[in-house]
Amino acid sequence: MEVDSQKQLQRKQSTYLSLDENFGIQREVYRGQQYSQIYFARLHMMRTLLYSLVPNWKSHLPVCTVLGLEEGKECIIVGTLYKHMKLKPCILDEYSKERSATPLVKPHNFIHQDDYLVLEDESGRVKLGSTMLSPSVYVTGVVVALHGKETTAGDFFVEDILEAGLPPQIERPLKSREDKYVVFVSGLSIGSSSSNPLQFQLLVDHITGHLGDEEEQGLAAEIVYLVIAGNSVDISHRLLNGQNLTSKDQSRLSEPIKELDILLTQIAASLPLDIMPGSSDPANFSLPQQPLNRCLFPGSATYNTFRSCTNPHCFELDSIRFLGTSGQNIDDLTKYSEAEDKLDFLERTLKWRHLAPTAPNTLGCYPFTDRDPFLIDSCPHVYFVGNQEKYETRLLKGLEGQLVRLICIPRFCETGVAVVLNMRNLECHTITFGTQLSS
Repeated sequence: MEVDSQKQLQRKQSTYLSLDENFGIQREVYRGQQYSQIYFARLHMMRTLLYSLVPNWKSHLPVCTVLGLEEGKECIIVGTLYKHMKLKPCILDEYSKERSATPLVKPHNFIHQDDYLVLEDESGRVKLGSTMLSPSVYVTGVVVALHGKETTAGDFFVEDILEAGLPPQIERPLKSREDKYVVFVSGLSIGSSSSNPLQFQLLVDHITGHLGDEEEQGLAAEIVYLVIAGNSVDISHRLLNGQNLTSKDQSRLSEPIKELDILLTQIAASLPLDIMPGSSDPANFSLPQQPLNRCLFPGSATYNTFRSCTNPHCFELDSIRFLGTSGQNIDDLTKYSEAEDKLDFLERTLKWRHLAPTAPNTLGCYPFTDRDPFLIDSCPHVYFVGNQEKYETRLLKGLEGQLVRLICIPRFCETGVAVVLNMRNLECHTITFGTQLSS
C-alpha cells in the first residue's frame, strides 16, 4: 500500500511540568519517630487557614481551645476529628482469648450507628454531639472549625461547622481552539488471571495510531499524554513468602514486569507517559509511594518520554494542573465513611484540603516530622483516582469560581475501559476495548 507523504500525521505536543517533589522522601531521615508529629503539622497548617476564614464566618464569636471551654458559652473551636468506631478492626482482636466466642467481623464498611466524633487539639479532647454533624460522613484526621457550646454533661453541642473548602486555583489558560487529549488507564493487572493481553495491546495500538482509518488515526494524533494510575502488574503473593525461589518461580515473578515493559516501550516510542505505583506494584507500601525503579523497565526507560512517578502524582500540562492517586485513599474512605458514590469522596477530600485524611490512622504513610505532604494548597483542574469499580465523572464548581473535573478510572483488566480527557474544555469520555476469543 502506498503512503502519501503529505498526509503523514504529526502528534500534537504539550508542555509538561512535574510537581511531585512534595511527595518525595529521599531527604527524610527515619529516627524511630511516631505519627504524632504529622498530626501536629496537619493541625498547625489547617488551623492557621481556618482562623483566617472565621472572621467571614462568625466574627462575633470568640475562638477557644478545648481546655478553655465554658459551660453554656457559645464559641468556636478548631481541632482534628477522631471517630470512635465500634467495628473498627484492631490488631489485638487477633490475639483475643474470646476470639472463638466472638467471630471477627469483616464487612466492606465499618460504620455502626453507635459511632461518635471527638474533637482534639493540643490542650485536650471533647466529645461532640449534634444532629447536623453526621459521624458517617467524617473520618479521623479531618481538621474543622466548630461553632457550639459545652453542655452540662461535658460534651460540645455543635450548631455549625466550617470546613476549609476548595483551595485557590491557578487560572486556566485561555481556551484553545485545539483539541488535545490525555488518556487515563489503571488496573492493568498484567499477570493476573483476569488480564487479557490482547485487550491492552488494542489500547496500545489505538493510542500509537496503528489502528483504524485515517479519521481514527487523526484522533489518535491528538493524544498528547498517557497516565497509568497504578496496579499495572499482579504478582502472586504465594511467591512473596520470604523463601528462596526456584528458577521457575523467579521467571514467573519477573514475567508480568517484562510483559509490561514491552508494551510500555511501544507507547514511549510514540508519546509521553507517566506510570504511577499502586498497591499491587513492586513499590513501597506506605503513601506516598515512590516511583517504580527504572531498572524494572530496561526497554521503555531508555526513552525520555517515559516517566516513573510518585503516588500521589501532581503535574501540569499546558498550565492545566492534574492531581491524582492510584485509589488507596478513596478505597480507605469507603471503609470508614459513607457516600452516595465515589465522586462524593473525591469532593470531600478537596473540601477538606487533604488527599488522605485517614492516613496514618487506617492508611499506611511515612512518619513525616515537620510537614504533611497530603495537604492540598492549590486546587487542581483535574482530580483523578484509579482502580475503581466503574467509570464516574463530575464537574465540581467552587464558590470562588474553581472548576474541577473529577474522574474515577475503572480497572482496565475487568472493564477494558480507558478514560479520555479533552484539555480544551475538560470534557471526558471513555474508550472500551474488548475481545472475544473462541474456545
